Amino acid sequence: MYSFNELKKASRQDLDSKEIKLAVLGNCATQFFSKAIEGYAKLSGINLKIFDADYNQIDAQLLDKKSEVYAFNADEVLVWLATDKLYEEFLDLPLGMRNTFADQIMQKVQHYWSLISDNCSARIIQPNFTEIDDKAFGQYSCKVDSSFVFQIRKLNYLMQISMAERKNVYPVDILAVQIQLGHHIFYDAPLYYNAKMTVSMDALPYVAKAVVDVIKTIEGKIKKCLIMDLDNTLWGGVIGDDGLGGIEIGELGKGHAFWNLQRWIKQLKECGIILAVCSKNNEETAKEPFEKHEEMVLRLSDISVFVANWNDKASNIRLIQETLNIGMDSIVFIDDNPFERNLVKSMIPEIEVPDLPEDPALYLGYLQECNYFDTVSFTGESADRTKQYQAEYERRQSQMLFDSIDEYLESLEMIGEAKPFEPIRFARIAQLTQRSNQFNLRTIRYTEDEIERIANDDKYITLYYTLRDKFGDHGLVSVVIMEKRSEDVLFVDTWLMSCRVLKRGMEEFVVNGMIRVAKEAGYKKISSEYIKTAKNGMVKDIYKKMGFTEISDDKYIISVDEYEEKKNYIKEIFK
Repeated sequence: MYSFNELKKASRQDLDSKEIKLAVLGNCATQFFSKAIEGYAKLSGINLKIFDADYNQIDAQLLDKKSEVYAFNADEVLVWLATDKLYEEFLDLPLGMRNTFADQIMQKVQHYWSLISDNCSARIIQPNFTEIDDKAFGQYSCKVDSSFVFQIRKLNYLMQISMAERKNVYPVDILAVQIQLGHHIFYDAPLYYNAKMTVSMDALPYVAKAVVDVIKTIEGKIKKCLIMDLDNTLWGGVIGDDGLGGIEIGELGKGHAFWNLQRWIKQLKECGIILAVCSKNNEETAKEPFEKHEEMVLRLSDISVFVANWNDKASNIRLIQETLNIGMDSIVFIDDNPFERNLVKSMIPEIEVPDLPEDPALYLGYLQECNYFDTVSFTGESADRTKQYQAEYERRQSQMLFDSIDEYLESLEMIGEAKPFEPIRFARIAQLTQRSNQFNLRTIRYTEDEIERIANDDKYITLYYTLRDKFGDHGLVSVVIMEKRSEDVLFVDTWLMSCRVLKRGMEEFVVNGMIRVAKEAGYKKISSEYIKTAKNGMVKDIYKKMGFTEISDDKYIISVDEYEEKKNYIKEIFK
């Protein structure tokens, strides 16, 4: 973890990347807090510009529609209500009113959220509340609703419920940081009383990381895949030497640590993380525990790509990455062997390779603290992508049987469907805008609330596309938002697509659909643009390939009537 001085130095660095604006409002002193966030963001590759409001000016800034925070035009607004200040408010209340304190504060927070939502388009970053045990009732505080312990815990519960109902509010778990560090490290009483700072200098980097983790995920910088070694990583021992009965896995002895690690990894898979195996082993031997060991939590059905051979692991990871068609910087690789870790780090610097502790009992806690898989959205549709990737492996094997790509594509028996945005799809569409980086022409991120607003706004024409074939269902693979710029012209605000379906005619299928819908709505032209990012170079020339004419740098237009429909092997269903 970086020190505050390192973060302060990093905040002076300049990055050639998209600028993100963050406004910080607090009921405590936030200058050093903001500087730490800025520094950690720069170290994380994020060019963050911060507006730090004056001390305890939340109400003044949010109630005034012409305030500095609204003029700043922030992408995100962070509202910090420090527990130490809330405790002083609590003590000012008569005893008979203290049992409603949490409800009063929650009403205030919700009012802040509404003011922000009504007066600007910024997303809201909301830290939860650390705890103060004032021992007024001793251990009995947990049963007394007029105690501060009772109220602050109730407030955190109410906060969780309220945030679940607001799609543009993103939590920061500051309480978890306090628990991790301990109260005596997190809090510095002289610093609070002299400078009104509620977080110690030693704890600031940890708090900054928690905030930046959320900003990174909002901006699409997320981890999508966990690649795992096997021997002494997922189980104790070496399967090739110790045999099925000799490896350590299960509730007893050393196997308990590996068993709980697998249970956590299984949960990652259920939350949408892709699991893959990369092991130096004979494939048949490596698969045996997954197939036959009764105490294995992970099974072959949980693994999207299973690679076990005697090649170097960097080469095998590249094979996995190509099969999954995701960026290397979205992958985490875990291996107990320092040699293998260093090999992968040196040959694939973009990949995240944590240095696992020597003791397997510490693996799980270490990985949880690293927080590699932070997210800002979850939908049930992403909970089981494994079958999709397993089917993709079958497709790749099938492709080898054909003499031409056209024969192969025709054999897939693909069916594509295009429909306007509908409520059941809002969450998944928003998630795709937040997660898609490579095939994303303008890389505009939208919340679920914003997608709902666009879907119900006559100013826009929306389409989502699904694809299935004889091997399985890809699900929702592409999103198009077209804005009505004039009576004759539509502008492509958003076009993104899953890289899983590249080179199958889906690009042509999507553009055919865009043109068809535009023509049916009476529009003569479609204009578009490509906004370059560090990851979307693969689609720089896609509009040219689809028949659009470049009218200036990275800006394009096409005549609907002159468009020649592009050939593909996808059976069309448009609704």
